[in-house]
Amino acid sequence: MKTRIKELRARDGLNQTQLARRAKISRQTVSLIEREDYVPSLLIAKRISIIFNEPIENIFIFTEEEL
Repeated sequence: MKTRIKELRARDGLNQTQLARRAKISRQTVSLIEREDYVPSLLIAKRISIIFNEPIENIFIFTEEEL
């Protein structure tokens, strides 16, 4: 799964710690998601989508093989 979190953080001027606090997750989890080493739960994905005011599917992009 590809992710646009790093790009969106830069757009909104957030660092990983700030995003983590707002999403109620750890900074390490943000890092893992950005490195595409962790697939977040639907709840976490929804929190992140609300923070960035973007639909989930604009933040997390699945490949054909993953679907």
